[in-house]
Amino acid sequence: MSNPAVIYAEQGAVAIITLNRPQTLNSFTRQMHYDLWVALDQAHANAAIRALVITGAGRGFCAGADLIEFDFEPGPNLVGRADPGPLIEQAFNPTVRRLQNLRMPTIAAVNGVAAGAGASLALTCDIAIAAPVASFIQAFSKIGLIPDAGGSWFLTQKLGLARATALAMTGDKLSATQAKEWGLIWDVVDDCVAAATALAERLANQPTQALVATRHLLRDGLARTLHQQLDVERDTQSSMGKTEDYMEGVMAFREKRLPRFKGR
Repeated sequence: MSNPAVIYAEQGAVAIITLNRPQTLNSFTRQMHYDLWVALDQAHANAAIRALVITGAGRGFCAGADLIEFDFEPGPNLVGRADPGPLIEQAFNPTVRRLQNLRMPTIAAVNGVAAGAGASLALTCDIAIAAPVASFIQAFSKIGLIPDAGGSWFLTQKLGLARATALAMTGDKLSATQAKEWGLIWDVVDDCVAAATALAERLANQPTQALVATRHLLRDGLARTLHQQLDVERDTQSSMGKTEDYMEGVMAFREKRLPRFKGR
């Protein structure tokens, strides 16, 4: 394809995925979701890839769903044809689940506006680094909808109920600087793609399985009691203790050298 909707590239142990519909601020069509899944599968299948960056082409990161996906033509069954539920179930939710189940850490390089499900996409990644011009907008209430693609969950987890509620109800723009101050994202850097790639390269040299296990522990921890979490920590730690990287990490510490993790 001369202008693919998703561009996949590899830089050493890092996969870089670029959403490439800049004329629509990289808003999602169904086909774009499918193309993203192909890129994620490609990274997942390559054992040499141990971290992943997602960014957007042009001046936007992602503006959520492209409204051309909804059928608002006057006529019979307009309500059914315009229903956003099937698109969420068939496209956005699988994307969120694929990212959350990826076998490597993920970083969002938010180069511009992240609106609606585009903001949810950034928050789905393990870490988000934004450019100073970037912003986060919960645009759903402006068209009579609610945060989706995990947005209602991620916002509350990262910001707390008060801030999440106000942002979701007002649809006000949140600047990159404020997003960092509030703890929604990790950092604000002029060249967010370079910064995200550098961080991904750093994470790619760390024990991959332990990083992903950490994602799952932190994500699911608030749904458990302390006693339940202690048991899950014990079992997960025991599993990590059987990895090659654990053995390498301890041996490197004992031998006073840098560890050479392999993600195994």
